[in-house]
Amino acid sequence: MTLRLILVRHAKSSWDDPGQDDHDRPLNARGRDAAPRIAEWLAARGHVPAEVVASTARRTVETWELMAPVLGDCAVMRRDPALYHAPAQRMLDVLKHCAASPVLMLGHNPGIAEFAARLLQRPPGTQRFVTYPTCATLVAEFDAADWSEVIPGTGRVVEFVTPRDITP
Repeated sequence: MTLRLILVRHAKSSWDDPGQDDHDRPLNARGRDAAPRIAEWLAARGHVPAEVVASTARRTVETWELMAPVLGDCAVMRRDPALYHAPAQRMLDVLKHCAASPVLMLGHNPGIAEFAARLLQRPPGTQRFVTYPTCATLVAEFDAADWSEVIPGTGRVVEFVTPRDITP
């Protein structure tokens, strides 16, 4: 059996209020534009999630809220506080408790970049994968019957994209 993971870093967030708690930062205009464009790119390629798990940060929730109308309401969405600035191992632990496929996971850097790199047999051939900019999206596949069987170094890149790669 093949499982599919869609790994998305949240869209660009606002730094307009320097006193605002990091967890509560909203998306900025660029982020509000990028999230639905990434969703349209995913939908056009048939990468529609059955389950979504996201950090509880406002910017990750807003990213999904802008993606959901394009990708459909059929996905089960769960907010998991463990994903807020999670390191790679914690992200893997959360993934292992997912039930459906494809799973779309929304998180933060630097953990999401490290998680993506650890999961794959070979990284995509682009420098942007290393930095995993805002709204960067990896689609990867794993030969496993259940997410609990997924181990680092076994994923295959299906596609990788950033908002900058998509022509508006």
